[in-house]
Amino acid sequence: MKYFIICILLIPNLLLALGGASGTKTNWEIQGKIGTIKLNPYGLSPLTAIITNGGYELSDIKVSIVPKPNGQALDYSVSDQLAKTHGGIPIFGLYSSYTNTIKVSYTKKFAGKSEKINDEIYKITTAGIALEPSGIMAQTGIPFQSVKILKLEKEFKDRLYLVNNVPGKQLSKGSQSVWNNPIGGAMEWDENSNVFIIDTMGEIRWYFDHDKLMDWDNIYKRGIMMGFRQNEDGALTWGFGQRYVKYDVLGREIFNRKLPLNYIDFSHALDTMPNGHYLLRVASVNVLREDLKNVRSVRDVIIEIDENGNVVDEWRLFEILDPYRSTIIKVLDQGAVCLNIDPSQIGKTLSEADLVKMDTEDKFGDIAGVGVGRNWAHVNSIDYDPSDDSIIISSRHQSAIVKIGRDKKIKWILSAHKGWSDKFRPYLLKPINSQGKSIECKDDFSKCPGFFDAKGGFDFTWTQHTAWRIDSKSDKRYIYITAFDNGDARGAAQAIFADEKYSRAVVYKIDQKNKTVEQIWEYGKQRGKEWFSPVTSLSEYQKDKNSIFVYSATAGMNFDLKNGKSIGEARPEIDEFKWGAKEPSVQIQFFGTGMGYQAMPFDLNKAFK
Repeated sequence: MKYFIICILLIPNLLLALGGASGTKTNWEIQGKIGTIKLNPYGLSPLTAIITNGGYELSDIKVSIVPKPNGQALDYSVSDQLAKTHGGIPIFGLYSSYTNTIKVSYTKKFAGKSEKINDEIYKITTAGIALEPSGIMAQTGIPFQSVKILKLEKEFKDRLYLVNNVPGKQLSKGSQSVWNNPIGGAMEWDENSNVFIIDTMGEIRWYFDHDKLMDWDNIYKRGIMMGFRQNEDGALTWGFGQRYVKYDVLGREIFNRKLPLNYIDFSHALDTMPNGHYLLRVASVNVLREDLKNVRSVRDVIIEIDENGNVVDEWRLFEILDPYRSTIIKVLDQGAVCLNIDPSQIGKTLSEADLVKMDTEDKFGDIAGVGVGRNWAHVNSIDYDPSDDSIIISSRHQSAIVKIGRDKKIKWILSAHKGWSDKFRPYLLKPINSQGKSIECKDDFSKCPGFFDAKGGFDFTWTQHTAWRIDSKSDKRYIYITAFDNGDARGAAQAIFADEKYSRAVVYKIDQKNKTVEQIWEYGKQRGKEWFSPVTSLSEYQKDKNSIFVYSATAGMNFDLKNGKSIGEARPEIDEFKWGAKEPSVQIQFFGTGMGYQAMPFDLNKAFK
């Protein structure tokens, strides 16, 4: 009698597409008619998998992730090209800690013969979500503790939302270094972050294992992930620290590049251009100031990079705008400046003497102040206008949205007129109402109709985040802009009472020929302090549903002014509005996230086209 020993080799993350044992049977059944299941195929996206092709040529692929009871189904088609790229059928949208049921249909070809397979069932079991905890805020290894779906209209039930948050510092990893020689820079903002995708039931259907991407012992391979955008090919681009990257949602690296040596400190914004180039918000590695001091600049340079990483162009904003305009800098709430949340400084502002002291003491770095080498601009978004080859930037610390041409000349400035020198006044847009009549807004805003009117009217943006052109509604003359008006330093002053502060999502219509601006929509003023986000956040038009998407990312972050302490954690809120609607069609609140940053709808079909 002959005996055979069968050895089974278990390869990490590679599961044979086998079914479980049935009764007392000891044999295994093949789940499907092709290959094996590779969970988390590239090691970065734990809720994805690939059903490998088994040597067959696959085409006409359709995938359905069967939802939990009362859950959201995910259905998508996969292009033949992606099936070849991944060596099988890419699976996206698995539930965590769950035995997922997946239905796939496809045509398989082998030796000149083809066979159509319909609704083949696979089972994939996943582990729980395990992100690196921040250690100091509410985030404990999962992106959020709980979520409330407050409102969801049927037209939006198929939505997926990508969310990018910054839950808090990890002193054991990031935030341990600062630049020197020359002095300044923003490298100390080198912290933990996360990105995930939820469905409209509040279930996490994808997340990126960012800790596998970082090398916390290498200052050139770590940092806050920011600037997420879904490209036309479905893949995601973003940046962190000294790098900018592109990955598909299965975690496949398309590129991962260090910034060109002349630039440092990516954050906030990476915009894709129609020609395949990228616009990055960075800083200069070395600037010789007029006083002959060499410094690193802070959040004030835009570069255009081609597909091969070559720098095509740059916009040195400290040479285009006025880095010494202190109107907004002096009235910023020093307790909430970008990611620097310090309750002990809540309500405090800078004086002229404070600004002078920075110069006399050669104090440079990522601090609110004037002059190159300090955070005078804080650019937090870039958008490309293809109609005239220009860029549109949002400068938080100037409370200004600015359009600049390829020739580095300013085309217009959307900002309160206070504090701008004569050199820049010709570019300032003049407010008008819906009848085209001018609205007089004096420097003290005492005659700006609607400024303190809960029913509407006109207002500028104050310490805003994101300013994006609505391409499908704009042309060469008229341009529509969405922005998130955070509202700190509203009216170029601090509110007497903290409860008076509010944020807005806002849409403007700009007549570029006549240099006028009309406010055509806003939301948030009526929500008051509960929706007030002192920092971060986003507002953006969505063409597919003719809607405005809004993420009030630090709503609920309240402070006790008298005692200088926090009295409320951030409660980020997703809202999506039909065009022109006064109330949202979608309203989702997160709890236990730490600080929110940005969010946006995610196009599943685009990801696998």
